[in-house]
Amino acid sequence: MKQVGLYAALSKPLAASERMQSEAKATPHQVQQQFSQMLKNAIEKVNDMQTASDQETEKLIHGQAVNLHEVMIAAEKAAVTLQVALEIRNKAIEAYQEVMRMPL
Repeated sequence: MKQVGLYAALSKPLAASERMQSEAKATPHQVQQQFSQMLKNAIEKVNDMQTASDQETEKLIHGQAVNLHEVMIAAEKAAVTLQVALEIRNKAIEAYQEVMRMPL
C-alpha cells in the first residue's frame, strides 16, 4: 500500500532520526536543523497535496478530460492531509503548554 500525505512525509524523517540515535550523538544544532527540515518537508507535502487538488479542480472547471471521481479523491486527500497537519500542530501546542505549566 502506498503511503500518502503527511504520514509519508513524517515517517521517513522519523525512521532517519531513529537511525541517527543509534549512531554518534548529534549536537543540539544538528538536531534543531533536522527537526526544522522534517517540519519543512511535511508542510511542503501538505502544500503539494492542496496544489494537486486545485489543479484537478481547475481542469474539471475548464472542461478538460478529467474524471470527476479523480477530482474528488484528490480533494479528499488534500483535506485529510490538512486535517492531520492541523491535529499534529494542536498536539504540539498542547505539549508545549503542558511543559510550560510544569513547576521547576
